[in-house]
Amino acid sequence: MKLSDFDFDLPEDLIATRPVRPRPAARLLHVEGGQMADRHVADLVEILRPGDRLVLNNTRVIPARLFGERLRETRDGSGRAKIEVTLIAPDAGGGWRALVKPLRKLAPGDRIVFGDALTGRVHARDAEGAVLVFDQTGAAFDTALEAIGRMPLPPYIETRRPADAQDRQDYQTVFARETGAVAAPTASLHFDEPLLAALTASGVAMTEVTLHVGAGTFLPVKVEDVTTHKMHAEWGEVTPEAAAQINATRAAGGRVIAVGTTALRLVESAARGGTVQPWRGETDIFIYPGFRFQAVHGLMTNFHLPRSTLLMLVSALIGQEEIREIYAHAVAARYRFFSYGDASLLIP
Repeated sequence: MKLSDFDFDLPEDLIATRPVRPRPAARLLHVEGGQMADRHVADLVEILRPGDRLVLNNTRVIPARLFGERLRETRDGSGRAKIEVTLIAPDAGGGWRALVKPLRKLAPGDRIVFGDALTGRVHARDAEGAVLVFDQTGAAFDTALEAIGRMPLPPYIETRRPADAQDRQDYQTVFARETGAVAAPTASLHFDEPLLAALTASGVAMTEVTLHVGAGTFLPVKVEDVTTHKMHAEWGEVTPEAAAQINATRAAGGRVIAVGTTALRLVESAARGGTVQPWRGETDIFIYPGFRFQAVHGLMTNFHLPRSTLLMLVSALIGQEEIREIYAHAVAARYRFFSYGDASLLIP
């Protein structure tokens, strides 16, 4: 299975840099039983059936992009340098793994000042990034991030415009509760409170799980044989209550629809034994064609990058040739792509 099998041409003007408003006004390409229909997210109330269950990822994105100045003692006064940091995940030693630009300007022991509220020290550095230890922890660290951090928009948006105050709202779901993600579960961005209430009133149930989306979600696949690709690990939790709800829906003949690839990857990680079990820990599950799904019947998801693991996942669910046709239609019909773009509902 080659990386080139998952390539397609995408006009750059279809890459969304802002979401539509209101959130459910985004377009929805509904694919079910081999048929495609152009709808809107608000139409989920008509599309989904009583007894269906949506699985939502309630992770909360932290303002993980920081801009600071490296301070290093030197004789010639060259110890200052501008540094950009994107936090990835807490480190077992109490620091944070981070992507750094430019990484070559950092060495263990360097201090990075991010303003009056926060200072970090480089604990370690490797080819992938650095481990930073901050002078604030706990609630004080969270407060400092809220004050000085920027939302970590994906590279394909950041190269077109910087994150701003509006992204604090736009790049966060309305049910974000568990702090820890450095990227949003973007399919969930299409929901607002009135849509959630309307779905509940129509008999659609909802279950929340938590997967803290990492910056690795944007890393490219670098191997031609995709089956040898190694996924990044992300921390997640499926509570006993959530597992019981999903299993009960399946047993009653209802459909389990994951909202977003993060929710899908987590519940499928928890269902390798045939039923969904409580789960707490890291998952590096890699889903590509040939995968046997045991938890979900369908997926609501945005349109993904060419040659990405997410495109491989949707190909596993709905079929490689089918995905080529779906994406060709989406391009021709000028759907908006990626994190702030439109959505698809894929039910084999």
